[in-house]
Amino acid sequence: MSSVAFAAGHSKDIVDTAVEAGTFTTLVAAVEAAGLVETLKSEGPFTVFAPTDEAFAALPAGTVEGLLADPEALAAILTYHVVAGKVMSTDLSDGMTATTVNGADITIGTTNGVTVNGANVVTADIEASNGVIHVIDAVILPPM
Repeated sequence: MSSVAFAAGHSKDIVDTAVEAGTFTTLVAAVEAAGLVETLKSEGPFTVFAPTDEAFAALPAGTVEGLLADPEALAAILTYHVVAGKVMSTDLSDGMTATTVNGADITIGTTNGVTVNGANVVTADIEASNGVIHVIDAVILPPM
């Protein structure tokens, strides 16, 4: 197993960066199940609000398994975690909204730390060759 730090040149794309981090195994499996790997390996740029494995584990029992069996619903949730363009934490302001790839808006909070629809950003600005990852502590769900 490699313990290579993130390269200064950000040679890895969002998917490879997430795989290498080792704390996004559920997210990576979900991206694969939803058929979004090629999209997130494309030129982008993308901003991904990436829930940790613990965030997925906090969902009600059976939720992840149900989503993995329903690629369309899974894709709708995953694309709600992605914004077109590269948005660094310094670009965020309290109350700003951003339209996700899903088509629905998310709301950013910057009071008492940065939040996305109430999920806390626990690590910001992990750069990749085709965008940036902000690690969040909860799975955010699009409006129904």
